[in-house]
Amino acid sequence: MPRSSMTALAGAVTALLLVGSAPAASANSATSAGPHIVTYDAGKAAEFQAAVDAAAQVWNGQVSNVTLQKSAGGPADLTVLADDGWPRAQVDSLGSGTVWMGREAVSAGHHVPRIATHEIGHIFGLPDNRTGVCADLMSGASAGTDCTNDLPNEEEKGEVERNFAQDASIAPRLLAETPALATR
Repeated sequence: MPRSSMTALAGAVTALLLVGSAPAASANSATSAGPHIVTYDAGKAAEFQAAVDAAAQVWNGQVSNVTLQKSAGGPADLTVLADDGWPRAQVDSLGSGTVWMGREAVSAGHHVPRIATHEIGHIFGLPDNRTGVCADLMSGASAGTDCTNDLPNEEEKGEVERNFAQDASIAPRLLAETPALATR
C-alpha cells in the first residue's frame, strides 16, 4: 500500500476513534434532540388525579421541549396534592415544584382540568396573566367559572418551549390566586 494511502487510512481510523469516544449528551441537556423529562406524582391528589393526568397529556400534546411522565415510584420533579384551599404552585426551579389542587376554586365552580393545566404551567415557568380572557390559560380564574379552556395559547406554548430550550433559570416562588383576584 502506498504511503499516502496508509496516512489517509490512519487519519480515518483516528477520526472514528475520536468520534466513538465523545461523550453522549444526556436526555435532559439543552443540546440534546429529545425533550426534557419532568416526572410527576399525583398519588396524593385525591379526586384530582385524573385531571392531573389529563393536564399532563394536554401539555405533552402542545409542546415538544418538555414531556411530563408519571413517576415510577421514585422521587418526582413535580408533586401534586389536594387540599381545601385555593389552587397554587410552589415553583422550586424550571420543571420542579409542588402544585396544590385547591377545592375552594372547584367549589366556586371553576373547571378542574383548566386548574390542573394552569398550575402545571407555573411549574413550566409561566406567570399568572389575569387578562380575564378564556383563551389565555394563564388568566386562570379571572376568566370566570364559565371558562373551560384547558389549552395554552400560542404565546404560552412559545414561552414554555423557550424556557426548556434555554434551560431558563426560574427563581423559586409561590404562585397563588386568591378569590379576590379571581373575580374581575
